Amino acid sequence: MMASTTTTTAAAPSFFQRRVIAPITNQLKQGITPERVALTLALGLTLSVFPILGATTLLCTGAAFLLRLNQPIIQLVNYLAYPLQIVLLIPFYRAGEWLLGLQPVALSVSLLLARFRADVGQFFRDFSLIALGGILVWLLLAPPVMAALYFSLRPALRVLAARIRPGESSESIAP
Repeated sequence: MMASTTTTTAAAPSFFQRRVIAPITNQLKQGITPERVALTLALGLTLSVFPILGATTLLCTGAAFLLRLNQPIIQLVNYLAYPLQIVLLIPFYRAGEWLLGLQPVALSVSLLLARFRADVGQFFRDFSLIALGGILVWLLLAPPVMAALYFSLRPALRVLAARIRPGESSESIAP
Protein backbone atom coordinates (compact mmCIF):
# COMPACT_ATOMS: atom_id res chain seq x y z
CA MET A 1 0.00 0.00 0.00
CA MET A 2 1.10 3.50 -0.72
CA ALA A 3 1.29 5.91 2.10
CA SER A 4 -0.72 9.00 1.44
CA THR A 5 1.17 12.22 1.58
CA THR A 6 -0.48 15.36 2.61
CA THR A 7 0.86 18.60 1.42
CA THR A 8 -0.26 21.83 2.81
CA THR A 9 -0.03 24.89 0.72
CA ALA A 10 -0.25 28.25 2.29
CA ALA A 11 -3.19 30.28 1.14
CA ALA A 12 -2.29 33.12 -1.15
CA PRO A 13 -2.23 36.43 0.64
CA SER A 14 -5.38 38.46 0.22
CA PHE A 15 -5.53 41.76 -1.60
CA PHE A 16 -5.65 43.54 1.78
CA GLN A 17 -2.58 41.62 2.98
CA ARG A 18 -0.60 42.38 -0.20
CA ARG A 19 -1.64 45.99 -0.74
CA VAL A 20 -2.16 47.34 2.78
CA ILE A 21 -0.49 45.23 5.45
CA ALA A 22 2.66 44.33 3.48
CA PRO A 23 3.69 47.95 2.66
CA ILE A 24 3.23 48.96 6.29
CA THR A 25 5.13 45.91 7.53
CA ASN A 26 7.91 46.59 5.00
CA GLN A 27 8.28 50.14 6.28
CA LEU A 28 8.66 48.86 9.83
CA LYS A 29 11.17 46.22 8.67
CA GLN A 30 13.22 48.97 7.02
CA GLY A 31 13.51 50.79 10.32
CA ILE A 32 10.81 53.42 9.92
CA THR A 33 9.48 54.10 13.39
CA PRO A 34 5.95 53.12 14.36
CA GLU A 35 5.35 56.79 15.11
CA ARG A 36 6.21 57.83 11.52
CA VAL A 37 3.98 55.10 10.11
CA ALA A 38 1.16 56.11 12.48
CA LEU A 39 1.59 59.74 11.40
CA THR A 40 1.46 58.72 7.74
CA LEU A 41 -1.72 56.69 8.25
CA ALA A 42 -3.46 59.29 10.44
CA LEU A 43 -2.57 62.20 8.19
CA GLY A 44 -3.53 60.26 5.06
CA LEU A 45 -6.93 59.33 6.44
CA THR A 46 -7.60 62.84 7.74
CA LEU A 47 -6.60 64.52 4.48
CA SER A 48 -8.53 61.96 2.43
CA VAL A 49 -11.88 63.24 3.66
CA PHE A 50 -11.19 66.88 2.76
CA PRO A 51 -14.53 68.04 1.33
CA ILE A 52 -13.35 69.00 -2.15
CA LEU A 53 -13.30 66.18 -4.69
CA GLY A 54 -9.99 65.92 -6.50
CA ALA A 55 -7.98 67.86 -3.92
CA THR A 56 -6.95 65.02 -1.64
CA THR A 57 -4.24 63.58 -3.87
CA LEU A 58 -2.49 66.96 -3.95
CA LEU A 59 -2.96 67.46 -0.21
CA CYS A 60 -1.51 64.03 0.59
CA THR A 61 1.37 64.52 -1.85
CA GLY A 62 2.26 67.90 -0.38
CA ALA A 63 1.97 66.76 3.24
CA ALA A 64 4.05 63.64 2.64
CA PHE A 65 6.69 65.66 0.81
CA LEU A 66 6.90 68.36 3.49
CA LEU A 67 6.96 65.90 6.39
CA ARG A 68 9.08 63.30 4.56
CA LEU A 69 6.44 60.60 4.93
CA ASN A 70 5.97 57.56 2.73
CA GLN A 71 4.19 58.67 -0.47
CA PRO A 72 2.86 55.24 -1.50
CA ILE A 73 1.33 54.56 1.92
CA ILE A 74 -0.29 57.98 2.28
CA GLN A 75 -1.74 57.71 -1.24
CA LEU A 76 -2.93 54.16 -0.57
CA VAL A 77 -4.82 55.40 2.49
CA ASN A 78 -6.16 58.30 0.44
CA TYR A 79 -7.52 56.02 -2.29
CA LEU A 80 -8.94 53.46 0.12
CA ALA A 81 -10.76 56.23 1.99
CA TYR A 82 -12.36 57.69 -1.14
CA PRO A 83 -15.76 56.13 -0.34
CA LEU A 84 -15.59 57.75 3.10
CA GLN A 85 -14.93 61.13 1.47
CA ILE A 86 -18.05 60.71 -0.68
CA VAL A 87 -20.15 59.72 2.36
CA LEU A 88 -18.92 62.72 4.38
CA LEU A 89 -19.17 65.31 1.60
CA ILE A 90 -22.80 66.33 2.16
CA PRO A 91 -22.55 66.28 6.00
CA PHE A 92 -19.53 68.61 5.77
CA TYR A 93 -21.45 70.93 3.46
CA ARG A 94 -24.57 70.87 5.67
CA ALA A 95 -22.50 71.63 8.77
CA GLY A 96 -20.80 74.42 6.82
CA GLU A 97 -24.15 75.91 5.85
CA TRP A 98 -25.12 75.89 9.52
CA LEU A 99 -21.76 77.34 10.61
CA LEU A 100 -21.98 80.21 8.11
CA GLY A 101 -25.72 80.75 8.58
CA LEU A 102 -26.51 79.91 4.95
CA GLN A 103 -29.90 78.76 3.76
CA PRO A 104 -29.78 75.02 2.97
CA VAL A 105 -29.94 74.18 -0.71
CA ALA A 106 -30.70 70.90 -2.42
CA LEU A 107 -27.49 68.86 -2.42
CA SER A 108 -26.46 65.43 -3.54
CA VAL A 109 -23.19 64.12 -4.89
CA SER A 110 -24.83 63.31 -8.25
CA LEU A 111 -26.31 66.84 -8.45
CA LEU A 112 -22.94 68.43 -7.66
CA LEU A 113 -21.19 66.35 -10.32
CA ALA A 114 -23.86 67.06 -12.93
CA ARG A 115 -23.75 70.81 -12.25
CA PHE A 116 -19.94 70.79 -12.39
CA ARG A 117 -19.97 69.00 -15.76
CA ALA A 118 -22.65 71.32 -17.16
CA ASP A 119 -20.97 74.66 -16.39
CA VAL A 120 -17.86 74.91 -14.22
CA GLY A 121 -18.09 78.68 -13.78
CA GLN A 122 -21.72 78.58 -12.69
CA PHE A 123 -20.96 75.63 -10.42
CA PHE A 124 -18.35 77.70 -8.55
CA ARG A 125 -20.70 80.69 -8.31
CA ASP A 126 -23.50 78.50 -6.94
CA PHE A 127 -21.55 76.31 -4.54
CA SER A 128 -18.41 78.18 -3.49
CA LEU A 129 -19.81 79.38 -0.14
CA ILE A 130 -21.14 75.93 0.66
CA ALA A 131 -17.72 74.45 -0.16
CA LEU A 132 -16.03 77.09 1.99
CA GLY A 133 -18.31 76.15 4.88
CA GLY A 134 -17.45 72.46 4.41
CA ILE A 135 -13.75 73.29 4.43
CA LEU A 136 -14.13 75.33 7.63
CA VAL A 137 -15.89 72.43 9.33
CA TRP A 138 -13.15 70.06 8.15
CA LEU A 139 -10.51 72.47 9.49
CA LEU A 140 -12.20 72.41 12.89
CA LEU A 141 -12.52 68.62 12.99
CA ALA A 142 -9.29 67.54 11.30
CA PRO A 143 -6.78 68.24 14.13
CA PRO A 144 -8.60 66.29 16.88
CA VAL A 145 -9.49 63.47 14.49
CA MET A 146 -5.91 63.20 13.29
CA ALA A 147 -4.59 63.22 16.85
CA ALA A 148 -7.07 60.52 17.87
CA LEU A 149 -6.08 58.37 14.89
CA TYR A 150 -2.37 58.86 15.55
CA PHE A 151 -2.57 57.98 19.24
CA SER A 152 -4.86 55.02 18.47
CA LEU A 153 -2.63 53.56 15.76
CA ARG A 154 0.70 54.06 17.52
CA PRO A 155 0.40 51.27 20.14
CA ALA A 156 -0.63 48.64 17.58
CA LEU A 157 2.21 49.66 15.28
CA ARG A 158 4.69 49.48 18.16
CA VAL A 159 3.56 45.91 18.88
CA LEU A 160 3.84 45.03 15.20
CA ALA A 161 7.31 46.58 15.00
CA ALA A 162 8.44 44.63 18.05
CA ARG A 163 7.26 41.38 16.39
CA ILE A 164 8.98 42.25 13.13
CA ARG A 165 12.22 43.45 14.72
CA PRO A 166 12.56 41.05 17.66
CA GLY A 167 16.09 42.22 18.44
CA GLU A 168 14.75 45.58 19.60
CA SER A 169 13.30 45.98 23.03
CA SER A 170 10.20 48.04 23.56
CA GLU A 171 12.35 50.63 25.32
CA SER A 172 14.34 51.28 22.15
CA ILE A 173 11.19 52.24 20.25
CA ALA A 174 10.77 55.93 20.96
CA PRO A 175 7.51 57.13 22.51
